[in-house]
Amino acid sequence: MKILQVNSSARTTGSQSRQLAADIVARLQATHPDAEIAVRDLALNPHPLLDEAALQALFTPAEQRSPEQAARVALDDALIAEIQGANIVVLGVPMYNFGVPALLKSWIDAIAKAGITFRYSEKGPEGLLTGKKVYVALTRGGLHKNQSSDTIPQYLSTVLGFLGMNDVQMFFAEGLALGPDAAEQAIREARREIDSAIA
Repeated sequence: MKILQVNSSARTTGSQSRQLAADIVARLQATHPDAEIAVRDLALNPHPLLDEAALQALFTPAEQRSPEQAARVALDDALIAEIQGANIVVLGVPMYNFGVPALLKSWIDAIAKAGITFRYSEKGPEGLLTGKKVYVALTRGGLHKNQSSDTIPQYLSTVLGFLGMNDVQMFFAEGLALGPDAAEQAIREARREIDSAIA
């Protein structure tokens, strides 16, 4: 059993999404004591943006790439290998301006690779990262769940499903900016849901 935890908060300390993701992993470890844990911290080790130079590197045949292009592609390949080897993926995802952090979007851009993690066939797109369970810890300062302002669950379900990861469970901690009592209650409820779900 291999568990991959991906922290996408820009904050390395005091991050509720990071803490809840760690809580999920701890609960999983209790049921899988021999599990191998890998933590990908996108704040400490941010992945480069998908810019023009990266696109040129990706679309250049491997044998024709410059050393700089090969090094850039290798960064993506490392993330792909990491998620390919994971049985369970745990994402810590705060809401930034009604969307996912740019750090997480760069990670998604890196792992979404035609012919490797998805492919197109006569039946349409087919995700190749199958057989994985995904847990998502979603944190936000306000109250957005089931509101038009909350685009994150649909976006993550869509992109993860496109890559073949359709078994996705999400845990919400909302109202974290509405005062210490509200924040404490939200974290407590999220942890209770995590404990109940991962029995």
